[in-house]
Amino acid sequence: MNVTVWNEYGDAQKRREVADVYPRGLHETIADFLNRDPDIQAKTAVLANPEQGLSEAVLDHTDVLVWWGHVYHHEVSDETVQRVVDRVQRGMGMIFLHSAHKSKPFLRLLGASGRLSWREANEKTRIWTAASGHPITRGIPEQFVIDHEEMYSEPFGIPEPLQTVFISWFQGGNVFRSGVTFKKEYGKVFYFQPGHETNPTYHHEIVQKVIVNAVKWAEPVIKVGPLDCPNAAQPLEKL
Repeated sequence: MNVTVWNEYGDAQKRREVADVYPRGLHETIADFLNRDPDIQAKTAVLANPEQGLSEAVLDHTDVLVWWGHVYHHEVSDETVQRVVDRVQRGMGMIFLHSAHKSKPFLRLLGASGRLSWREANEKTRIWTAASGHPITRGIPEQFVIDHEEMYSEPFGIPEPLQTVFISWFQGGNVFRSGVTFKKEYGKVFYFQPGHETNPTYHHEIVQKVIVNAVKWAEPVIKVGPLDCPNAAQPLEKL
């Protein structure tokens, strides 16, 4: 399975407080643990690459796209967004992480605002498995703790998910649907909340396992060609 891990990787992620946790960037950390699975071949792309790292050629060789973005959502071009949305609709799997809830592809695919409440207090979060038996929860305990994470809180401006896989409780009392799935035409979509850039969340063994499981779940069953139908359909029976 070919996976592309996309990250905006602008100056905000090169600050010392982020680089101390992810010296080569969050995208390289995520690709590294994905590549430990023999069924996955992960490569990385960033906003500064030609065609913002997501050319037609890159997407031609991407079964699942993992997206991390935060403060540079506005710099992603409409052309890039259209390429990504088109590929998801045609079968490519899509994993949105943490603040990618405000990314242009997420909002386009879900047709929603992505609004939520947040708080940076490095508080403990307890993540509950809400869909035992789902492929994304394979090998994941009933609940697990992340000691320091940014708080996201309901209400979450998304349509009703295909399934709510994880629910998080935060030390300050807030709760959040932290793992949700969607189906967008031929493509599967998963959003997973943990992953603030100054916290070592992507070094957490269970978080890594969730993302590996999600990538495998989102692998296309089938990929189809362009969805445009330029010609009228011919009848299959005699008219």
